[in-house]
Amino acid sequence: MFRILRFAMSAAVAACGWLMIQPAPATGHAPVVSAAAVGSATSVPWGWVDFCQRYAGECGSGPLPAEDIRLDQKALADLKRIDIWVNAHVAPVTDMEHWGVEDRWDLPIDGRGDCEDYALFKRKILIQMGYPRQALLMTVVHDGADEGHAILTVKTDRGDFALDNLNDSVRPWTDTGYAFVKRQSQEDPNVWVKILPATMASAAGNPAM
Repeated sequence: MFRILRFAMSAAVAACGWLMIQPAPATGHAPVVSAAAVGSATSVPWGWVDFCQRYAGECGSGPLPAEDIRLDQKALADLKRIDIWVNAHVAPVTDMEHWGVEDRWDLPIDGRGDCEDYALFKRKILIQMGYPRQALLMTVVHDGADEGHAILTVKTDRGDFALDNLNDSVRPWTDTGYAFVKRQSQEDPNVWVKILPATMASAAGNPAM
């Protein structure tokens, strides 16, 4: 189990304990959205490689058959709850300020992190809750200023959704405004694949949840 007790704020520890044991309310309806098309294998981000050297258990499970989450009301409520909770309980900080390096992917064990750390933490919690890691994919995107950014893509039977530290909505991937670059393969988290164009879309018909 993730060592949440290392968080600095005791209130956050108590909140996380509540988070992990309470059932999610069965509310909300997920729209049906598209799934991003992926291409060939591509380079693996150094941050992921370095993360795996320090957290081998997060990366070493080996290939598994692709699996999507059945996005029923409970699963949707869980995604919303985890997204909001992590965004509220991790303080944003750059890697240079935090670690003295340009890029380091890590679990926010001290309650601080940048975009990929938020995504890794959400992935960690959702896997612990029983959701398949094949459906929880670290993803690299470019924002409107062409700056690199990391989010968590959630693969579901109703399409692909994004969990992002920059907002508290579970959004269809086409409604993020991002250019999608690459993400983990569903079968193997240590293989990354290109995301094919159609990527800077904003689908007004698919509201955030």
